[in-house]
Amino acid sequence: MKKLNLLLLASFMALGSGAAFADGEAALNKSGCMACHAKDKKLVGPSFKDIAAKYKGQDVSAKLFDKVRKGGSGTFGPIPMSPNGPDKIADPDLKDAVAVILKS
Repeated sequence: MKKLNLLLLASFMALGSGAAFADGEAALNKSGCMACHAKDKKLVGPSFKDIAAKYKGQDVSAKLFDKVRKGGSGTFGPIPMSPNGPDKIADPDLKDAVAVILKS
């Protein structure tokens, strides 16, 4: 019985994280991030996989959130990223998107 309860708990946790992951991916697509970024290859900007590797093991969610909002350049090369305000991607969607990127 204990094993069954643990299995059910693990299943619910996996479903919950999958839903957040889907929301983050939808936000990346809906807000236009995919015009310059891809999951596993460099386009105009770095791949999400490269971003995740660079910041692996670091708590950089707030830093990346701020970077998307303000834009910038120099971290992954000379091409600047334009700022993306709340009119382009809402705060909750951006938080979900950053989580997806860091898990890539």
